[in-house]
Amino acid sequence: MKIGVPKEIKPQEYRVSTTPGSVQALVSAGHQVVVERGAGLGSSFADEEYAAAGATLGSAADAWAQELVLKVKEPLPSEYGYLRADLLLFTYLHLAADRALTEALLAAGTTAVAYETVQFDNGALPLLTPMSEVAGRMAPQVGAHFLERAHGGRGLLLSGVPGVMGGTVTILGAGTVGTNAAKIALGLGARVNLLDVNHARLQYLDDVFNGRLHTMTSNLGNVMDLLPHTDLLIGAVLIPGARAPRLVTREMLAHMKPGSVIVDVAVDQGGCIETIRPTTHEAPTYEVDGVVHYGVSNMPGAVPNTSTRALSNQTLPYVLRLASKGLAALTEDPAFLKGLNTHAGRLTYAAVGEAFGIETVAAATALADAPVRA
Repeated sequence: MKIGVPKEIKPQEYRVSTTPGSVQALVSAGHQVVVERGAGLGSSFADEEYAAAGATLGSAADAWAQELVLKVKEPLPSEYGYLRADLLLFTYLHLAADRALTEALLAAGTTAVAYETVQFDNGALPLLTPMSEVAGRMAPQVGAHFLERAHGGRGLLLSGVPGVMGGTVTILGAGTVGTNAAKIALGLGARVNLLDVNHARLQYLDDVFNGRLHTMTSNLGNVMDLLPHTDLLIGAVLIPGARAPRLVTREMLAHMKPGSVIVDVAVDQGGCIETIRPTTHEAPTYEVDGVVHYGVSNMPGAVPNTSTRALSNQTLPYVLRLASKGLAALTEDPAFLKGLNTHAGRLTYAAVGEAFGIETVAAATALADAPVRA
């Protein structure tokens, strides 16, 4: 199969979908790979490395013209013109937070497979996990930075010092993001509250962390009790493929300390804080009612070498299957089939349809009704 790797154009997005090592694996399997010139520079991968791995270097149009296009982030409006009916797109999509992109994919008839909705029977999200790990570990680090007075915060050292109490971190959601955030926050010396609706998960993490963090059931009363004592609030809620639930309203911000910080990692799924909106690495924060909000929707893009390697490690086996079998790779694997979001002008992921009131069909039905690429 002919595979394209365009350069990411989202502001301050330095990741690339494929490492030179993954390109070599694809070429060795008999596939052709076109990499846009400069696509890997932000991740410290030179064009020469891709060429040595067997890729052809070209323009953005050249990369997008291939049968299978691999990206990191969702197409932006300036890229909608590349969408077409005979294109197979494999990337993070987060469609439930982006009606315009959803409609563009449907209008073009593009077959779009989302990394974040590939899901095992046990609920695990193999292609979202590596970036969730990165974002989760970054969240306390980012929050600690913006708690500094010079960056709009209340001037608090999250770790404290001997004789001075450290800060309090409250994490909403005990999945991959929340668990990794708790690990780093505890390492910094903060007091950590971790909330989730899954009691079994809280029991497990209480054992894993040997009681060093405080676990609480996630409900309105418990969130309200914690907000006045919270210096850093981390949103880490995920419902696969769906819009994140709103757990903190604007009215609730009045209970937080002036200069406290919110880092909502769920912002790319609409956010679990009512007042959050997407920001960029270039302009990452804004203030609402005295509380600093950080809403960068591509946090792992700040550490692109690590992020690109972690992502490519996990996506490569799926890319190899798509490239060798086409969409038959989806029908053979129920977990992979869940990644299909649009096909031949039809929406195939129910949570997105519910978010926008758009009719959906089962992924297997959509594939059966339209020819499957071999």
